[in-house]
Amino acid sequence: MSEEMLVCHCSPTLAGLKTGSLFSCPYSSQKMIIKEIREFNQKLTQKGIRIIPVRISDKRMLVYVYRPEKLKEDFSDEKTQIILKCKGYDCTNLSQCICRLIQKLQSDPDFPHEIGLFLGYPAEDVKGFIENKAACSKCSGCWKVYGDEQAARILFKKYKKCTEIYCRRWKSGVAVEQLTIT
Repeated sequence: MSEEMLVCHCSPTLAGLKTGSLFSCPYSSQKMIIKEIREFNQKLTQKGIRIIPVRISDKRMLVYVYRPEKLKEDFSDEKTQIILKCKGYDCTNLSQCICRLIQKLQSDPDFPHEIGLFLGYPAEDVKGFIENKAACSKCSGCWKVYGDEQAARILFKKYKKCTEIYCRRWKSGVAVEQLTIT
């Protein structure tokens, strides 16, 4: 897993604008990619970032990059808690929620769409996506919008601009730990 992948896929999370990011990463050696993730965690944990593999398949790994404090704040929302409880999560324990998500990703043939809550998507949009089976959204960008379309479009633009700036800065030689906001 390269710094470039981290910057290209996770800039809004690194910048503190977004709770979490998720991306698929190819690998040739599982031992090597785990080592790389460990090294990134050593650099970024002090900045409030955690990186964990959430699903491993043949030569691809789904990687979750998140801010535990922001996730804890998101999960204190009543609407979020209702969705998570209905999906079998214990909202009183953040670590158990993440373990439950990993378990679902690894064993459930259906993708757990509540994952949007782990990424910082609005509860109203996650609920709408689940209930409407991904149909009838008002618009889509980083996620499908069922609630406040105007607020979502503003965030989509902000995330895109952040990613452009971070990619440009990284290409000019700024290290990922320097780009990561505490």
